[in-house]
Amino acid sequence: MQAADRLVVQAVRRGGPWPGVLAVASVTGAFAELTLPFVLGRAVDGLVAAEPAGGTWLGACAAIVTTAVLCDALGVWAAGSGNARAAQWLRRRIVHHVLGAGPVLNRRFSEGELATRTGVNVEEAGRAPETVITGAALIVPTAGSLVALTLIDPWLTATLAAGLTGILLVLRAFLRVSTSLAAGYQEAQGDIAARLTDALAGARTIAAAGTLAREKARVLTALPRLRAHAMDLWRANARAGMQGAFVVPLLEVAVLGVGGLRLAAGGLSAGELYSAARYTMLGAGIGAALGYMSRLARARASAGRIVELISGSPRRYGDRRLPPGPGTLELEGVSVEGLSDVSLVVPGGCAVAVVGRSGAGKSLLAALAGRLTDPARGTVSLDGVPLPDLSREALRGAVGYAFERPVLVGDTVADAIGLGLRDPDPQALRTAARAACADAFVRRLPLGYDTRPEDAPMSGGERQRLGLARAFAQGRRLLVLDDATSSLDTATEHQVATALSGEMGHRTRLIVTHRVATAAAADWVIWLEEGRMRACDRHRILWGDPRYRAVFQARPAVPGETGPSHRNGMSRVDTP
Repeated sequence: MQAADRLVVQAVRRGGPWPGVLAVASVTGAFAELTLPFVLGRAVDGLVAAEPAGGTWLGACAAIVTTAVLCDALGVWAAGSGNARAAQWLRRRIVHHVLGAGPVLNRRFSEGELATRTGVNVEEAGRAPETVITGAALIVPTAGSLVALTLIDPWLTATLAAGLTGILLVLRAFLRVSTSLAAGYQEAQGDIAARLTDALAGARTIAAAGTLAREKARVLTALPRLRAHAMDLWRANARAGMQGAFVVPLLEVAVLGVGGLRLAAGGLSAGELYSAARYTMLGAGIGAALGYMSRLARARASAGRIVELISGSPRRYGDRRLPPGPGTLELEGVSVEGLSDVSLVVPGGCAVAVVGRSGAGKSLLAALAGRLTDPARGTVSLDGVPLPDLSREALRGAVGYAFERPVLVGDTVADAIGLGLRDPDPQALRTAARAACADAFVRRLPLGYDTRPEDAPMSGGERQRLGLARAFAQGRRLLVLDDATSSLDTATEHQVATALSGEMGHRTRLIVTHRVATAAAADWVIWLEEGRMRACDRHRILWGDPRYRAVFQARPAVPGETGPSHRNGMSRVDTP
């Protein structure tokens, strides 16, 4: 838990000025409570002796009480503000890391887990400023009570110190146990959230299949585990509370007993005995830290889950720019989980189709080509520059992506197409939309390119066309199309293919596809099988292999369904 504890400390520091305000208010209030027994004792002695100073001491008591109330009010305000600032910092850090890590992180955490850790766990960890500072402020009255009792009578101090040792042992054991239980509870919460997210994403499928009851049971599979952890937390709180409820009154009785003997022996006055009783209650008040220990345990457990999410080095970018070049893509000895020992050169301006059965590594190869993921071994270069050496702006300006299920991010359709571009040219966006066969249906929207995506009901094919337009608007040298035309009708796909070979023909194109026509139209075909490159050649050459034809589950080749006859400088790569 060392990393989690460091994150808790950082969250306290990131609370802005409010943790300092809270600390001042808490310490001032603690000193006010610490002073009150002494002043009350003087007031009692003055009233018993009928001295005129008794009224003055009563006025001082009223002032101290007022100060304590004001400090409490200021502390509540500062605690809320500091917690909000800490939670904001944690969320910014998580979002920055998650978005910077890219799709690699999605393989470790589901969307439900990410939402739970960014939401509920951040709220718990964000309460660290209030919990740590307010809990630490309890030391002031405890330490002050020991000092005050020492000034009154050392025997009283010894009695209180013995009892406090037992209370501290109870708190330490409670913090250790409750942190572990809180972590299990939060893990069960994340499991339920992950299952619920999956169910909501497939709501139409569930309704069509009539499996509502089964899915409900699946989503709530972790509910018994959640209940078990909640009950264990309740039992731990109850056990620690009972131990404190036994130790604290016993401690007060012990101090009062010793004080009574000292009073009978003439070693204490009635006012001093009253003050000693009050100081005992303040000193034993560290038992009230049970609630703070519970919140601290939840904060530590949440911080542990956040650390697990943001652990690992963020993706680094260099500062190089691309030299003039045609967009030559080179993979040299590239290996990553799911893809092994890939070496190939895609000449600039060449169209290469990537084919293979599901799970062969096609999307992984596409992700490597534009650095959506980094290889464990080997190098991926564009025009001779390794991708990690490029600046973020140079890389993203050179590579355009289109996916099977594009997500439209932006306030308007134009923003979604120009996502990532700095000061995009509206005319250039329309040109990209026309190349993707999206301009016509966008113009039919209520506000055209200014329509909000959520106000524009679109089919899967229309969304894919906008995803293609976004790739065309960005990728000046390399276009990576990951099954990006799967939802297009035949006529539209033909128009997009014409644009790819025409006005987009000067760009290098890496096209992941399941369609035989797309592979036939490409200059070259990369055939992947079980995470390895089986062959790289022209479609018409590979078509003679029945295992290649089986990838498409196609009938015998249609006459004329062959690729271009020119090699365009591509070197053939065969498996041993």
